[in-house]
Amino acid sequence: MSTSTLPSVAFVGLGKMGANMARRLARAGLPVAAYDAAEGARAALADEPGVEVAASLAAAVGRLAAPRVVWLMLPAGAPSESTLAELHALLAPGDVIVDGANADYRDSCRHAAEAAARALHFVDAGVSGGVWGLANGYGLMLGGTPEAVAPLLPLVRALAPAPDRGWVHCGPPGAGHFVKMVHNGIEYGLMQAYAEGFALMRDKTEFGLDLAAIAASWQDGSVVRSWLLDLVAGMLAADARFAGVAPVVADSGEGRWTIRESLDLGTPLPVITAALMSRFASQGRDDYAARFLAQLRHAFGGHAVERTPG
Repeated sequence: MSTSTLPSVAFVGLGKMGANMARRLARAGLPVAAYDAAEGARAALADEPGVEVAASLAAAVGRLAAPRVVWLMLPAGAPSESTLAELHALLAPGDVIVDGANADYRDSCRHAAEAAARALHFVDAGVSGGVWGLANGYGLMLGGTPEAVAPLLPLVRALAPAPDRGWVHCGPPGAGHFVKMVHNGIEYGLMQAYAEGFALMRDKTEFGLDLAAIAASWQDGSVVRSWLLDLVAGMLAADARFAGVAPVVADSGEGRWTIRESLDLGTPLPVITAALMSRFASQGRDDYAARFLAQLRHAFGGHAVERTPG
């Protein structure tokens, strides 16, 4: 088989994002090798034309023509660290490692230095688009040297919403994940603002506001229109009460990293910080403080304290 028919990239980590990115590339005519430690994740891609699923990381790398590109979509921390260590032994000088997960940019700077010591290229790629990226394309924020990014351009142009938009080479190693960190911090604030605004309108019961209709009207002409608002409108039209949804909002790390950076630089981020604190509160982390405050109000003012059953 000629090298022109060999996969152009190996995707490692076939979760919701990684698997769909592999599909998008393959459907654009760019063959892909794919690997995941979970057999079920591999099986889910086994019938996708243009995707060659490998039984091991070494087998996936072995399918590539040089210079090889391995794109990781793994959780930050131990899964990424162990895979990077394995790749260092499998790859050769001039090959490119891309970390497309949500990773701490400081770790990405370290990973780039470790790769450079082995004459490997490293690119940190912030990826946005979620489950809609397969159809609509992914927003890509790349950090790395020009030499490291150049071999990725055919892949990037196929993954992005259009070849000439939706992606940016942000700067040197670490810059991609730094920009993605800020992107996700902004996302926290936007989501919180929508949630609070619609909660306030819901509570104004005497007006009988139709939240779904309001959201739909804001999709055209309003200064607060956005893709997030499009999602809001769809959610409200389907079930404005969100029956069965627990009031718990997870945080996946990027908000914490953003606020840590604001403390280091002395840059005020009150909205993003408040949004993260609201997520913590939804996880039950303010329960003790709330009980503390209720008891303190009772202690100084004799205010009634609500008691839990039992």
